[in-house]
Amino acid sequence: MIRIIILGGSFGGLTAALELRQRLGPDQCDILLLAKDDRFVFIPSLPWVAIGTRTLEQISFPLAKTLKRKTIRFSQQAARQIDPAKRLVHTDQEDHHYDYLVIATGHRSANEAVPGLGPFDGPGHSLMSPPEVLEARQSLKDFLLNPGPLVVGCAPGASCIGPSYEFAFAMDHLLRHRKIRHRVPITLVTPEPFPGHFGLGGVGNTRRFVEDALEKREIRYHTSAVVSRITSTAVELADGPKIESCFSLILPPLAGVKAVTDSPGLANAKGFIPVDEYYRHPAFPNIYAAGVAVAMAPVAPTPVPVNFPKTGGMTEQMARAVAHNMAADIQGGARISKDLFAECIMDMGDTAAYFKAEPVRPPRNVARMAGGKRWLWAKKAFERYYLWKARRGKTFAAGWGW
Repeated sequence: MIRIIILGGSFGGLTAALELRQRLGPDQCDILLLAKDDRFVFIPSLPWVAIGTRTLEQISFPLAKTLKRKTIRFSQQAARQIDPAKRLVHTDQEDHHYDYLVIATGHRSANEAVPGLGPFDGPGHSLMSPPEVLEARQSLKDFLLNPGPLVVGCAPGASCIGPSYEFAFAMDHLLRHRKIRHRVPITLVTPEPFPGHFGLGGVGNTRRFVEDALEKREIRYHTSAVVSRITSTAVELADGPKIESCFSLILPPLAGVKAVTDSPGLANAKGFIPVDEYYRHPAFPNIYAAGVAVAMAPVAPTPVPVNFPKTGGMTEQMARAVAHNMAADIQGGARISKDLFAECIMDMGDTAAYFKAEPVRPPRNVARMAGGKRWLWAKKAFERYYLWKARRGKTFAAGWGW
């Protein structure tokens, strides 16, 4: 019996597990998914949890029941180290032998890159994990009782740019609804060379669209910004300005998780997994990777580093390719290699924006941008549909992006 281990229970790990089971029956392979958390969380909705329009329970579900339906074993264990030579995964509970391994461990937030970023050892807040979001939500309640200047943005090297815009726009909408917007100057700080870059170099008319949206909402912004320090009263930039702030939410740069960085020969200097065009490790052909754990070069150089944007949709594309290629290794057949595309909807408070970049790296066949309330309805409907389908162990057809 072939033993397949999947590390990670988010978009990459769950999609890879379900897709592999579709291709390989229980009589062909044993699939074990290991994750430190026992619930799948719909990460794109975390800004809504921070604002208070969603709860974690509404955007998550238990992994074990879903996986059991598909004859996939699940165990809540945190990986500690991988030994590719012995084909072993060491966890906080036991060792597991594998024939094939899928690494979909996501990221570690490198909050230490910005002094004061916190949130648990400094005044800054973040949106990169459920505990951070719950902390931000509680602090936001206190802030709304005693409002003041607000700073939102990203640190240099951030890969996840969109949620900072979503939070800024959502806060503008919330504050206007409460009729206290006049008491809260909002400033966006971003390493992007222009608003709407998103790590993609812009898509269609995103630059003009986002600049107009910020100016319409009277949100000031600093581009090519290097956040050097966060205090309880200000966000400091490396080029000198100190921006007064009573509530600061800055998304950090990302790094590989400790289990990967502690595994010699597996990752690059930042802890991300190098892969070939089939998402297979170049030195260990029985190890595949998907999602944020994969090493990806930036789309284009920028004055201040902006990393490759890794979305849930792109993670699923990688995971489907991993499942196809691993099944081809086991059963025989041709591997596939496809260019990634990005398709996202950005919440803007009372409206939303849709964009699609295919492929991610220019020149592109499709570079589309559109805005309107219908996209906000679409974003909310997609969240519910995705959770309904994923909870039942169903994946989306290849080509579906978001």
